[in-house]
Amino acid sequence: MNVYIMAGFTVLLCVILHFIYKTIFGNRKCDVQSDETESVTGALTEPTSESTTAENRPIGKNKKRTAWKGKNDFSHPWLLKNLKGHPGTVLLMDFSANGKFMAATCNDGSVILWDIRDLNVKEHKTLRVNIQFDYASHVAWSPDSKAFCVHTVRENHIVVYKIEKKKDGTIGGANPVITFDKAHKEDVVGFGISSNGKFMMSCSHDSEMIIWDLKGQQLDRLDTYLMSTYTAKISPCGRFVVATGFAPDVKVMEVCFTKTGEYKQVAKAYELTGHTSGVYDVAFAVDTSHIATISKDGTWKLYHTRIEYARGESPHILESGRYTQTGIPPRIALSPNAEVLAVSCGPNVEFYDTYTGKLYDTVENVFADGINQMCFDPASKYLFVCGERAVRVLHNVCGYHTTINSCARLLGSKQTSATVERLNNTIKDCKATLAKFGK
Repeated sequence: MNVYIMAGFTVLLCVILHFIYKTIFGNRKCDVQSDETESVTGALTEPTSESTTAENRPIGKNKKRTAWKGKNDFSHPWLLKNLKGHPGTVLLMDFSANGKFMAATCNDGSVILWDIRDLNVKEHKTLRVNIQFDYASHVAWSPDSKAFCVHTVRENHIVVYKIEKKKDGTIGGANPVITFDKAHKEDVVGFGISSNGKFMMSCSHDSEMIIWDLKGQQLDRLDTYLMSTYTAKISPCGRFVVATGFAPDVKVMEVCFTKTGEYKQVAKAYELTGHTSGVYDVAFAVDTSHIATISKDGTWKLYHTRIEYARGESPHILESGRYTQTGIPPRIALSPNAEVLAVSCGPNVEFYDTYTGKLYDTVENVFADGINQMCFDPASKYLFVCGERAVRVLHNVCGYHTTINSCARLLGSKQTSATVERLNNTIKDCKATLAKFGK
């Protein structure tokens, strides 16, 4: 009996001790496991947050993609539209004489022909012309708008392309028909076709200028005597070739022909003086009555050039101003009526009133990597600006401002009643347009 009592007491004591052990040491174990779990969870959480941060950081491709979008996402109240479609940087452009088309060269080896008859349409018809194993630094339309010429970079060749048009007047194709013999050893900085169709001009960086006929024959070779030529252009009237460079004076030369149309000579006409350093660029009014220049010395100048230089007349400076200098050489464009001057200053475009010489306004960040060329349309309503993968078309808002001032000056003199009414209506329309742009 005592044995059974002792056994039962022992079992009861074991149960009590086991309960006490579970109660005391079990809680401690749970606390330890909880601490270990929290530490492990924290250790896992930290790398996860780091990896998430790393994933949120833009990698190389994302950086490039973001920058690419930013280049084309330009917006401004003066912007009419972006002519996109160029896979590379747009280098230079030229308008056809009939005002229907624009050709733009790209450093990817393409030339894109744009139909610009109506700039208000959403989609523009284009034609892409590829240059095999090369690309064009310059492009120029023929006077009859039936062909265009390019000057290639690697081969230094002039290639003529003939245009094929569809029944509706749009461009159907373009095929190379003539390739001129290589003539320049250095890079070409100037190229063009005269508006009268009598000659072509190409000029290299080493100041060698060549006058060609339209069949590819060299008519003359001459030196610009500028030490280093920055640019060379043909005047809109087709009489003169103009070269600028390291020297502060701008050379203006006349290409002379006989009455029967045979080439005669290139004669010195006059020089544009007044700058104290090299001249970067030059631009013309539509009738060559005014020429604008821009120099390293930080100034631009507008010259009156409707002169009889053979009788000893010299061009004189009408207005001069200072522009914002940057590390990128500036480009200029002069409106056809010579009332507005556009200057590229790095990524920005500055608009100047040529009558007063004052800065009217600045359009900022047009192209982040700089502007390659600018030109006004024949009606002086828009400014075309080319750069990274696009040609931006800006409203010439400054032109409305200068038109108002021109009309006001005319009203100050004696005019007929019909003229006064026309001038007042023009002022009214221009003010209404300026109000849309907040001016």
